[in-house]
Amino acid sequence: MILKKKTFRFLALVLIATLLCIRISPVLAKVPNPNPSTSPTISSALQQGKTLYDSGQFAQAVQVLQQAAQNYRQQSDTKRLAVTLSNLSLAYQQLGAWNQAKQAITESLNLLKNIDDRKILAQTLDIQGRLQLAMGESENALQTWQRSADIYSKANDQNSVVRSQINQAQALISNGFYRRAEATLLQVNQTLGSQNDSLEKAVMLRSLGDVLQLVGKLQQSHIVLEESLAVAKRLQSPNYIAASLFSLGNNARDRQQTQQAINFYQQTVKEPSSPLLKVQAQLNLLSLLIEEQKPTAALNLVPQIQSQLDQLPPSRASVYAQINFAQSLLILYSVENQSKIQNPKSKIAKILAKAVQQARNLNDQRSLAYALGTLGSLYEYNKQWPEAQKLTEQALFLAQSSNAPDIAYKWQWQLGRLLKVQGDIPKAIAAYDLAIQTLESIRNDLVAVNREVQFSFRDSVEPVYRESVQLLLDTQQTQPEEKTLEKARQRIEALQIAELDNFFREACLQGQRILLDQVVDKENPTATILYPIILPDELQVIVKIPKQPLRHYSTQISQTEVEQIVSQLRQNLVNPAAIKATRTQSQQVYNWLIKPIASQLSASGVNTLVFVLDGALRNLPMSSLYDGQQYLVEKYATALSVGLQLLDPKPLQRHQLQALTAGLTYPPQAYSDFAPLPAIRTEIELISEAGISTTNLLDRQFTSKELKKKVNTTPFNVVHLATHGQFSSRADQTFILAADGPINVTQFDSILRNRDDIRPEALQLLVLSACQTAVGDKRAALGLAGAAVRAGARSTIASLWQIDDESTAQFVGAFYRELKEANITKAEALRRAQLQLLKHPNYNAPSFWSAYVLIGNWL
Repeated sequence: MILKKKTFRFLALVLIATLLCIRISPVLAKVPNPNPSTSPTISSALQQGKTLYDSGQFAQAVQVLQQAAQNYRQQSDTKRLAVTLSNLSLAYQQLGAWNQAKQAITESLNLLKNIDDRKILAQTLDIQGRLQLAMGESENALQTWQRSADIYSKANDQNSVVRSQINQAQALISNGFYRRAEATLLQVNQTLGSQNDSLEKAVMLRSLGDVLQLVGKLQQSHIVLEESLAVAKRLQSPNYIAASLFSLGNNARDRQQTQQAINFYQQTVKEPSSPLLKVQAQLNLLSLLIEEQKPTAALNLVPQIQSQLDQLPPSRASVYAQINFAQSLLILYSVENQSKIQNPKSKIAKILAKAVQQARNLNDQRSLAYALGTLGSLYEYNKQWPEAQKLTEQALFLAQSSNAPDIAYKWQWQLGRLLKVQGDIPKAIAAYDLAIQTLESIRNDLVAVNREVQFSFRDSVEPVYRESVQLLLDTQQTQPEEKTLEKARQRIEALQIAELDNFFREACLQGQRILLDQVVDKENPTATILYPIILPDELQVIVKIPKQPLRHYSTQISQTEVEQIVSQLRQNLVNPAAIKATRTQSQQVYNWLIKPIASQLSASGVNTLVFVLDGALRNLPMSSLYDGQQYLVEKYATALSVGLQLLDPKPLQRHQLQALTAGLTYPPQAYSDFAPLPAIRTEIELISEAGISTTNLLDRQFTSKELKKKVNTTPFNVVHLATHGQFSSRADQTFILAADGPINVTQFDSILRNRDDIRPEALQLLVLSACQTAVGDKRAALGLAGAAVRAGARSTIASLWQIDDESTAQFVGAFYRELKEANITKAEALRRAQLQLLKHPNYNAPSFWSAYVLIGNWL
């Protein structure tokens, strides 16, 4: 049986996407011990409000807290009124009632100006910071939490200091200050390490682990979460043990350790803990089993989850859980020949109808927006277009009025699909435009979405861009408009940048950049830019020839077929004996990308082709394309660009070339599956013989510490690394090998970026001569693009797969000799070096010469 996971838009939705969700629960400010004159009724009302808040019944909590506040006003009890108002603000925040929340917290802080109670002030500031972050005022939130941390520090309340620091890290992440966030979290970790075991320490460690996971520090996150679990076990606290196990399950899932994740979720359920946590663990387990194509095990979970959901009291969390359950069921019940379930869509509709009713009863606009929109998704699946549109519009209105862009973009996207299928193309385009505008507004935040929401970039973000582009290009079949073509390629660039942001979990492309069109129209009018775009049923190509308007052409071919052919070609390219098959398949790709424009390219005097590649095409070296007589490298220099802009598009200053070179002949013992590279010394020597001034780190000298030292103290504008490395679709699995182990791509970025603050000369060229893309990873070239962008190099040359190191040495020597020539571009130097291998009797197969690609500035 095969689960049709991608058949339904319904399940592509993010479930509980609270932007910058801090899993350390917001803490209600504590009301001082009541005076003897305080009414017992008021005290019980406050306790009732807290109980309602803790159970997720926020609307009811608001009512109770409003009454308590009114009573304190009548009694002129300013301190308790201030605390009650801050708690009321927190409850309003949960409901998305931002104006009321702001009014309540402002009044609370005004009252506290006349009260000398620093602890209550700090607690109120914590709540204000949470409000500011939710409303997009991340810099204000950071300052507010810094202020509360200072108060807690003076009061020697270390646990509260730690909580404020974790909150500060979230604000820093929202601002894009990831290194500062990491430094803050490391400080938190040191503080927690010196504390004695306590329940507070277990909570803080778990919160720290969750935040580290958000910023992509998965292994560090795992270590910290294990510490949290150990503390909870020593304290013999079942609830805290279960919570740590749940977080460990989410972490293992993020690290793609599926069996570990399953085990952690199962252990969570076995521990005595809250019914809600058990349900959440089972729901995550259910979706994971579905992903892993284990329908029988998944079906066995369904009755247990249904029974436990029925017993949960109404709350936002229970509404989300029901939506989560419904989404998983739709995929599960779509198994081919599945006959065990009677009326599955009717069952799912009942679950969602219950979620809608509960959200209404709770007066929770945010969860109601989710529930209504998800019900609209089910109607969309059933092809009940008018009903689906009505529900979607209701959900979108609620999401927008609740200041919830993370929800709004999904319903804008859904509305676009519904309008398209009903034939209203102009309004569909407008809806897609709004969805992408919303996505762009929260681009930095997307990387920090809580992992519990099962955020999937490929399912929840990428399709919005691709479907929008297809809609735009479908309108261009008769009379192409350059304005629309420009919009389409800008949209694809935005997708590629978003992919990199998702890869690194932070915004990557920074700095002053020049439009590629300007480069080819003015600085380099012999280069043409090609933008292939893979769509579900066709392959579109937009082309920019110097001093000519944009044009486009298409091939009717499914995305699946494109990916199959590209995958087969990629496998054949690495096999020197598969030249015939390679030529056949590479000619197919040539026919898609180049043949329709070949005559215009010849007539325009172009000598360089710059590709902004999409999807699976990024795994191919364009130089290997074959026209039936020649490879593309025999006619054109080729280069790759990550987007439509180029950083510092200037030619290389040949007379000033200085290279920092590092090589590793034998990999560390733990990485013995990587073969020795005995020709590395020859490779380094050939760089010197080409006339390049070099500073060398070889074998034992090549450690991460020594590399950092040389980077900070040696003048260079070229970095050449002759060592094994791997590019992956995951940043934590993209690395280069040094003598002391792997240097992760983010660590490598940090080493090079620190240099920017010390030395004035820019890194013109980064060469990675023995790297390879991860086996079986269809999106591994994303790691190559990420490494190129984050290194800050103007240009990067890397190998897509590892080849014979003798031929590598020959290629490297030839490349640097050509690079010294004053009147050729880096792309042309690469081409000439590749042609030398192509003409060599031992290395003329594409597997030897085509592995190398140039990314970035080709000049």
